[in-house]
Amino acid sequence: MMPIARSTWVAIAVAAAALIGVVVVVASLWGDIGGSGMSAAGWVAMLLGILATLGLGVGLMALVFISNRRGYDEPGGPRP
Repeated sequence: MMPIARSTWVAIAVAAAALIGVVVVVASLWGDIGGSGMSAAGWVAMLLGILATLGLGVGLMALVFISNRRGYDEPGGPRP
């Protein structure tokens, strides 16, 4: 197995620190929101938005993989 380079460890550490920082900021902001509630229609709309976004992401990634496997991503030009 190949050893991991120092720059890779630095990148992992920076990414982890950024993730921790974002989680801390989001958690503090979430606590400041207070007791604002969301209706059932709001929850349904959020769930449908999440599902549509995930479906679109999965569908587009599937198209990328299919396109790559079938050779559509190769450079154009005359074939021999």
